[in-house]
Amino acid sequence: MITPDILPILRCPADGGQLLLADEPLIQRVNQAIAEGAARDQLDERVTDPIEGGLINSQSDRLYPIRGGIPTLIVDEAIGLAGIGEGE
Repeated sequence: MITPDILPILRCPADGGQLLLADEPLIQRVNQAIAEGAARDQLDERVTDPIEGGLINSQSDRLYPIRGGIPTLIVDEAIGLAGIGEGE
């Protein structure tokens, strides 16, 4: 997982803003949306793999997934949060 000392240096690859660690209720909502087939990435592709954590951009409209302890900081693979939780 992301350690507290590394979080301040991580930045959103889309806008360069600060990233925040997603809380457990949001992770659960995202995983529920993934299970229901409702989670979409930035290319509007269905997200199929559950996440163990995530980093939220400053506008709270996208989440960069963490899987296997590694964050995926690729803009196209970020999960849209509109309708899932924080991005509503």
